[in-house]
Amino acid sequence: MDVRELLERYDIRPSKGLGQSFLVAEWAYERILEAAQLSAQDVVLEIGPGLGTLTHRLAQAAHHVIAVELDERMVNILNDTLAGHDNVTVHQGDILETDLAELLEPWIGPAEPAVIYKVVANLPYYITSRALRHLLTAPVRPQRLVLMVQREVADRIVATPGDMSLLAVSVQVFGAPERVCRVPANAFYPRPNVDSAVLAVDIYPEPRVPDALLRRFFQVARAAFQQKRKQIHNSLVANLSLNRETVTDALEQAGIARQRRPQTLSIDEWARLTVALYPTDDPDSQG
Repeated sequence: MDVRELLERYDIRPSKGLGQSFLVAEWAYERILEAAQLSAQDVVLEIGPGLGTLTHRLAQAAHHVIAVELDERMVNILNDTLAGHDNVTVHQGDILETDLAELLEPWIGPAEPAVIYKVVANLPYYITSRALRHLLTAPVRPQRLVLMVQREVADRIVATPGDMSLLAVSVQVFGAPERVCRVPANAFYPRPNVDSAVLAVDIYPEPRVPDALLRRFFQVARAAFQQKRKQIHNSLVANLSLNRETVTDALEQAGIARQRRPQTLSIDEWARLTVALYPTDDPDSQG
């Protein structure tokens, strides 16, 4: 299926408001499919299928594809172009407003899924962070994410201590990210203003912080990164309702020098700091 031909046939102009740029480079589709590591048993949640050029390929490799598309014009095209695939379900809606457990239940079962699902998505740049949060905090988490994102965002997500950001912490607590490849702007139509990258994230069976502590974990990380140029002690005192003595003691207990900056901390250090600041929330501390 040729992207330009389909757009012309259906008299569609890509929406700038929805961030629509369609992948036209065949090699990039191949890299996405390789990164997804699909088997005939896999269920795939595709976000932003657009014209269905990737959906068609996913359907040939997977057991079932649930394609979530916001643009009604694209849904009409998908219903036509994917008519030959009985293992594709097209769902019109905003992924950020979609109950993933309810959407996926017919194929993966209730909260303890018998079937593992994977996510493949060409995310509009403006929803990348929110979409990741929605996917990673869902009651039923995917096994693997393969995402087309802005190259700068991919670089931020795969950062290591020294260059960490709140986004990197938010992803790496749930899984191990890897930048698969750069995808230049000329691989899309219309051509965007920036390059993209294919990002793969292997999701851990359990987050590196217990679910019961995740709310506090993110509260601490957000507080610190609000003033990331400051020493972590000062950032936490300024942005958490805790006194200096409590913060100082917690940092010492977690083995973190008070002069450190937030971008230097590892996930394990954030986890230790959260437990030290809020010990009564730690499920391991309760009899």
